[in-house]
Amino acid sequence: MICRACRGRDGEIVLDLGRQPACDTFPWAGDRGPDPLFPLRMWLCADCALAQLAEDPTTPAEPRGVEPVALAAQAADAVARVAAAGLLPAGLTVAEYGSPHGGSWLPLLAGRGLRPVGRGERAEAIIDCFGLMHAADQAAAITERSARLTDNGILLAQYHSLATIIHTGQWNALRHGHFGYYSAPALAGMLRSVGLVPRSAWRFDLYGGTVLMAASRTGEPDDTVRELLAADQATGVTTPAAFAELRDTAARSALALRDWLADQARRGARVVGYGAASRAVALLCRAGVDAELLPAVADAAPAKWGRRMPGTHIPVIPPNDLRHTRPDALLLFVPDLLTEVRAELPELADSDMEWVLAEPEPRVVNFDRSGVPRSNRMLGETSK
Repeated sequence: MICRACRGRDGEIVLDLGRQPACDTFPWAGDRGPDPLFPLRMWLCADCALAQLAEDPTTPAEPRGVEPVALAAQAADAVARVAAAGLLPAGLTVAEYGSPHGGSWLPLLAGRGLRPVGRGERAEAIIDCFGLMHAADQAAAITERSARLTDNGILLAQYHSLATIIHTGQWNALRHGHFGYYSAPALAGMLRSVGLVPRSAWRFDLYGGTVLMAASRTGEPDDTVRELLAADQATGVTTPAAFAELRDTAARSALALRDWLADQARRGARVVGYGAASRAVALLCRAGVDAELLPAVADAAPAKWGRRMPGTHIPVIPPNDLRHTRPDALLLFVPDLLTEVRAELPELADSDMEWVLAEPEPRVVNFDRSGVPRSNRMLGETSK
């Protein structure tokens, strides 16, 4: 193994999910498989502390998704907060490295008077919203972003916090096509390697905890960056020992999901999933769940309708089908979709159907009288 960022060779595998189907290849429902399986492992570099995908022999082929409302809302919040800090004045030129899963900040920035540049042109502001993690060559990707930044420019890089992934048990954040998993120290080191200084940082609740880091060629880190670096170092996310809990959670969550679905089937309850996201693939496959236990997964992306989940025969259906099937429980694989789905399907929100979050173990969402989530309870516990 050679580090994708610093080219170091010293490190170790910290998470091994075995052989999994390509999580971004959704076969047509009529394709009975079997789907090819590939290693899915995370390697932690001992030199630069970048957690990364050890190998990926798959070919990206995920159907285009629909941007979740929560992601769009977070983007608007982020732009507003960075602009309030004086870093996005009108008239700046801007370039974007976005996620292949969808979503863009350019319309928001254009509304504030920033001017997009052409492909490959230099810009005074470069936005990277979950884009960097999709680059197999992390060193080349960060070098390219630095090279496109003007001397007085600002780079804004948003990432799913590795500390969040570990401490909330999001083991299935590891997936094919996602090559980098960043702690603040690791990303700060990558930025410094290309002549950029981490200047400021903002935290958001999206995906349980995401960070937006601003960097430039001059200046010094402010308190937000210093506090973020210290917090990550204190929790040990740059060391292999920190991943032991994540490995244990992976085993527990898969077993818990299968046991819960099997119990629902014994009771005659009909469960349908929601969110045919790539993060659900390893969970379903590791749990050994197929269409007998979960007859369908609904998703808002038309490009996924008529297809099935990789590695299983679970079909992906339009959300509108839920209005007719009326399941006894809706199992959400992406917690951030909860509010959006309830708003889109009010007849389900007003029914006795249970809303269940799949990760890290199935738990029922408890709502107050106005329909606002009040608390989550693990299945079998007393509702609060």
